Amino acid sequence: MASETLRVLCVDDEPGLARLVATHLERDDELDCETAVETRPDDALRRIEREPFDCVVSDYDMPSLTGVELLLAARELDPDLPFLLFSATGPADIAAEMVRAGVSDYVSKRGGPDGYTALLRRVRLAAAGGVTLDGICTVAPDGTFEFVGEEYGSVYGYDPGELEGEPWQRLHPEPAVEHIQRNVIPAVTDGERWTGASTGLRADGSRFAESKMVSATADDRLIISVSPLDSVRQPADD
Repeated sequence: MASETLRVLCVDDEPGLARLVATHLERDDELDCETAVETRPDDALRRIEREPFDCVVSDYDMPSLTGVELLLAARELDPDLPFLLFSATGPADIAAEMVRAGVSDYVSKRGGPDGYTALLRRVRLAAAGGVTLDGICTVAPDGTFEFVGEEYGSVYGYDPGELEGEPWQRLHPEPAVEHIQRNVIPAVTDGERWTGASTGLRADGSRFAESKMVSATADDRLIISVSPLDSVRQPADD
Protein backbone atom coordinates (compact mmCIF):
# COMPACT_ATOMS: atom_id res chain seq x y z
CA MET A 1 0.00 0.00 0.00
CA ALA A 2 1.20 3.47 -0.80
CA SER A 3 -0.02 4.82 2.58
CA GLU A 4 -2.06 3.81 5.61
CA THR A 5 -5.06 5.62 4.14
CA LEU A 6 -6.44 3.71 1.17
CA ARG A 7 -6.81 5.93 -1.90
CA VAL A 8 -9.54 4.70 -4.24
CA LEU A 9 -10.44 6.16 -7.63
CA CYS A 10 -14.14 5.68 -8.48
CA VAL A 11 -14.93 5.85 -12.20
CA ASP A 12 -18.46 5.88 -13.63
CA ASP A 13 -20.00 7.93 -16.44
CA GLU A 14 -23.09 8.40 -14.27
CA PRO A 15 -21.97 11.05 -11.74
CA GLY A 16 -24.55 10.08 -9.12
CA LEU A 17 -23.40 6.44 -9.11
CA ALA A 18 -19.73 7.41 -8.95
CA ARG A 19 -20.41 9.60 -5.91
CA LEU A 20 -22.56 6.89 -4.33
CA VAL A 21 -19.71 4.36 -4.58
CA ALA A 22 -17.33 6.90 -3.08
CA THR A 23 -19.74 7.63 -0.23
CA HIS A 24 -20.15 3.93 0.63
CA LEU A 25 -16.38 3.49 0.70
CA GLU A 26 -15.70 6.53 2.85
CA ARG A 27 -18.44 5.64 5.36
CA ASP A 28 -17.28 2.04 5.84
CA ASP A 29 -16.11 1.61 9.44
CA GLU A 30 -13.50 -0.98 8.46
CA LEU A 31 -11.78 1.21 5.87
CA ASP A 32 -9.59 4.25 6.32
CA CYS A 33 -10.45 5.44 2.85
CA GLU A 34 -10.01 8.57 0.75
CA THR A 35 -11.76 8.65 -2.64
CA ALA A 36 -11.56 10.55 -5.88
CA VAL A 37 -14.31 10.55 -8.53
CA GLU A 38 -14.04 10.75 -12.31
CA THR A 39 -16.87 10.44 -14.82
CA ARG A 40 -14.76 10.18 -17.99
CA PRO A 41 -12.32 7.30 -18.53
CA ASP A 42 -9.81 9.60 -20.25
CA ASP A 43 -9.82 11.91 -17.22
CA ALA A 44 -9.47 8.90 -14.92
CA LEU A 45 -6.40 7.74 -16.83
CA ARG A 46 -4.79 11.16 -16.56
CA ARG A 47 -5.57 11.14 -12.85
CA ILE A 48 -3.87 7.75 -12.45
CA GLU A 49 -0.84 9.14 -14.29
CA ARG A 50 -0.62 12.13 -11.94
CA GLU A 51 -1.55 10.62 -8.57
CA PRO A 52 -0.93 7.36 -6.67
CA PHE A 53 -3.97 5.16 -6.04
CA ASP A 54 -4.23 1.91 -4.10
CA CYS A 55 -7.30 0.69 -6.01
CA VAL A 56 -9.63 1.63 -8.86
CA VAL A 57 -13.37 0.85 -8.89
CA SER A 58 -14.77 1.31 -12.37
CA ASP A 59 -17.93 0.80 -14.39
CA TYR A 60 -17.57 -1.26 -17.57
CA ASP A 61 -19.91 0.35 -20.12
CA MET A 62 -18.62 3.91 -20.60
CA PRO A 63 -18.06 6.21 -23.58
CA SER A 64 -14.60 6.39 -25.21
CA LEU A 65 -13.16 3.52 -23.13
CA THR A 66 -14.73 0.49 -21.50
CA GLY A 67 -13.70 -0.40 -17.98
CA VAL A 68 -11.44 -3.15 -19.34
CA GLU A 69 -9.80 -0.76 -21.81
CA LEU A 70 -9.24 1.68 -18.97
CA LEU A 71 -7.66 -1.13 -16.97
CA LEU A 72 -5.27 -2.05 -19.80
CA ALA A 73 -4.16 1.58 -20.14
CA ALA A 74 -3.86 2.02 -16.36
CA ARG A 75 -1.73 -1.11 -15.99
CA GLU A 76 0.79 0.39 -18.42
CA LEU A 77 1.29 3.10 -15.81
CA ASP A 78 1.04 0.84 -12.74
CA PRO A 79 1.24 -2.90 -13.50
CA ASP A 80 0.19 -3.91 -9.97
CA LEU A 81 -2.78 -1.56 -9.57
CA PRO A 82 -5.81 -3.45 -8.17
CA PHE A 83 -8.73 -2.80 -10.50
CA LEU A 84 -12.32 -3.79 -9.68
CA LEU A 85 -15.23 -3.69 -12.10
CA PHE A 86 -18.53 -2.61 -10.53
CA SER A 87 -20.92 -2.97 -13.41
CA ALA A 88 -24.41 -3.82 -14.58
CA THR A 89 -22.92 -5.63 -17.58
CA GLY A 90 -23.18 -9.34 -16.85
CA PRO A 91 -19.90 -11.20 -16.29
CA ALA A 92 -20.82 -13.80 -18.90
CA ASP A 93 -20.80 -11.05 -21.54
CA ILE A 94 -17.28 -9.85 -20.74
CA ALA A 95 -15.64 -12.94 -19.21
CA ALA A 96 -13.05 -13.35 -21.93
CA GLU A 97 -12.08 -9.68 -21.71
CA MET A 98 -11.77 -9.85 -17.92
CA VAL A 99 -9.58 -12.95 -18.09
CA ARG A 100 -7.24 -11.51 -20.71
CA ALA A 101 -6.95 -8.12 -19.03
CA GLY A 102 -6.43 -9.43 -15.52
CA VAL A 103 -9.35 -7.71 -13.80
CA SER A 104 -8.80 -7.98 -10.06
CA ASP A 105 -12.46 -8.53 -9.29
CA TYR A 106 -16.01 -8.10 -10.54
CA VAL A 107 -19.08 -7.07 -8.54
CA SER A 108 -22.54 -6.64 -10.06
CA LYS A 109 -24.43 -3.37 -9.63
CA ARG A 110 -27.64 -5.37 -9.94
CA GLY A 111 -27.20 -6.81 -6.46
CA GLY A 112 -28.84 -3.79 -4.80
CA PRO A 113 -27.57 -3.24 -1.22
CA ASP A 114 -25.86 -6.63 -1.34
CA GLY A 115 -23.83 -5.40 -4.30
CA TYR A 116 -22.39 -2.55 -2.26
CA THR A 117 -21.69 -4.92 0.63
CA ALA A 118 -19.79 -7.21 -1.73
CA LEU A 119 -17.91 -4.24 -3.19
CA LEU A 120 -16.83 -3.05 0.25
CA ARG A 121 -15.55 -6.52 1.11
CA ARG A 122 -13.54 -6.70 -2.09
CA VAL A 123 -12.02 -3.26 -1.59
CA ARG A 124 -11.07 -4.31 1.94
CA LEU A 125 -9.22 -7.23 0.40
CA ALA A 126 -7.41 -4.76 -1.83
CA ALA A 127 -6.49 -2.75 1.27
CA ALA A 128 -4.97 -5.91 2.76
CA GLY A 129 -3.05 -6.56 -0.45
CA GLY A 130 -5.06 -9.65 -1.26
CA VAL A 131 -7.54 -8.76 -3.97
CA THR A 132 -7.67 -10.85 -7.12
CA LEU A 133 -10.50 -12.19 -9.21
CA ASP A 134 -9.48 -15.30 -7.35
CA GLY A 135 -10.04 -16.56 -10.12
CA ILE A 136 -11.87 -16.81 -12.76
CA CYS A 137 -12.43 -20.06 -14.56
CA THR A 138 -14.63 -21.27 -17.36
CA VAL A 139 -16.31 -24.68 -17.46
CA ALA A 140 -17.14 -26.20 -20.85
CA PRO A 141 -20.60 -27.59 -21.61
CA ASP A 142 -19.32 -31.12 -20.85
CA GLY A 143 -18.57 -30.07 -17.24
CA THR A 144 -14.77 -29.92 -17.52
CA PHE A 145 -12.56 -26.95 -16.78
CA GLU A 146 -11.76 -25.13 -20.00
CA PHE A 147 -9.78 -22.17 -18.63
CA VAL A 148 -8.40 -21.93 -15.10
CA GLY A 149 -6.76 -18.71 -13.92
CA GLU A 150 -3.64 -19.00 -11.80
CA GLU A 151 -5.37 -17.42 -8.81
CA TYR A 152 -8.36 -19.74 -9.14
CA GLY A 153 -6.12 -22.80 -9.09
CA SER A 154 -4.12 -21.53 -6.14
CA VAL A 155 -7.26 -21.21 -4.00
CA TYR A 156 -7.57 -25.00 -4.23
CA GLY A 157 -3.84 -25.75 -4.19
CA TYR A 158 -3.45 -26.64 -7.87
CA ASP A 159 -1.59 -25.30 -10.88
CA PRO A 160 -4.04 -24.38 -13.67
CA GLY A 161 -2.74 -27.15 -15.92
CA GLU A 162 -3.66 -29.76 -13.32
CA LEU A 163 -7.32 -28.76 -13.53
CA GLU A 164 -7.90 -27.95 -17.16
CA GLY A 165 -9.82 -30.84 -18.71
CA GLU A 166 -10.86 -32.16 -15.29
CA PRO A 167 -14.50 -32.21 -14.07
CA TRP A 168 -15.50 -29.30 -11.84
CA GLN A 169 -16.71 -31.77 -9.21
CA ARG A 170 -13.07 -32.46 -8.31
CA LEU A 171 -12.95 -29.27 -6.25
CA HIS A 172 -15.90 -30.01 -3.97
CA PRO A 173 -16.91 -32.68 -1.44
CA GLU A 174 -20.00 -34.68 -2.34
CA PRO A 175 -22.55 -32.59 -0.35
CA ALA A 176 -21.35 -29.44 -2.12
CA VAL A 177 -21.46 -31.17 -5.51
CA GLU A 178 -25.09 -32.14 -4.87
CA HIS A 179 -25.93 -28.60 -3.78
CA ILE A 180 -24.36 -27.08 -6.89
CA GLN A 181 -26.03 -29.59 -9.22
CA ARG A 182 -29.42 -29.20 -7.56
CA ASN A 183 -29.52 -25.44 -6.93
CA VAL A 184 -26.79 -23.50 -8.67
CA ILE A 185 -26.52 -24.91 -12.18
CA PRO A 186 -30.29 -24.88 -12.85
CA ALA A 187 -30.47 -21.25 -11.72
CA VAL A 188 -27.64 -20.02 -13.92
CA THR A 189 -28.75 -21.97 -17.00
CA ASP A 190 -32.10 -20.18 -16.65
CA GLY A 191 -30.26 -16.89 -17.00
CA GLU A 192 -29.69 -15.96 -13.36
CA ARG A 193 -26.39 -15.12 -11.69
CA TRP A 194 -25.77 -17.11 -8.51
CA THR A 195 -23.70 -15.89 -5.60
CA GLY A 196 -23.32 -17.59 -2.26
CA ALA A 197 -21.25 -19.80 0.01
CA SER A 198 -20.16 -23.32 -0.74
CA THR A 199 -17.45 -25.77 0.38
CA GLY A 200 -14.22 -26.19 -1.52
CA LEU A 201 -11.89 -29.19 -1.50
CA ARG A 202 -8.17 -28.49 -1.69
CA ALA A 203 -5.54 -30.69 -3.27
CA ASP A 204 -4.39 -31.80 0.20
CA GLY A 205 -7.92 -33.01 1.05
CA SER A 206 -8.79 -30.13 3.40
CA ARG A 207 -12.13 -28.35 3.14
CA PHE A 208 -12.75 -24.62 3.33
CA ALA A 209 -15.64 -22.18 3.10
CA GLU A 210 -15.72 -20.29 -0.17
CA SER A 211 -17.60 -17.38 -1.67
CA LYS A 212 -18.60 -18.21 -5.23
CA MET A 213 -20.14 -16.38 -8.16
CA VAL A 214 -21.48 -18.45 -11.05
CA SER A 215 -23.07 -17.38 -14.33
CA ALA A 216 -23.63 -19.06 -17.69
CA THR A 217 -22.97 -17.95 -21.25
CA ALA A 218 -25.37 -18.37 -24.14
CA ASP A 219 -23.43 -21.46 -25.28
CA ASP A 220 -23.81 -23.17 -21.88
CA ARG A 221 -20.35 -22.45 -20.53
CA LEU A 222 -20.08 -21.58 -16.84
CA ILE A 223 -18.13 -18.55 -15.65
CA ILE A 224 -17.02 -18.97 -12.03
CA SER A 225 -15.10 -16.77 -9.64
CA VAL A 226 -14.24 -17.80 -6.10
CA SER A 227 -12.50 -16.60 -2.97
CA PRO A 228 -12.01 -18.16 0.48
CA LEU A 229 -14.54 -17.20 3.12
CA ASP A 230 -12.68 -17.92 6.33
CA SER A 231 -15.35 -16.21 8.41
CA VAL A 232 -18.02 -18.67 7.28
CA ARG A 233 -17.93 -21.64 9.64
CA GLN A 234 -20.44 -23.95 7.98
CA PRO A 235 -21.78 -23.39 4.46
CA ALA A 236 -25.36 -24.45 3.80
CA ASP A 237 -24.47 -27.33 1.49
CA ASP A 238 -22.84 -29.29 4.35
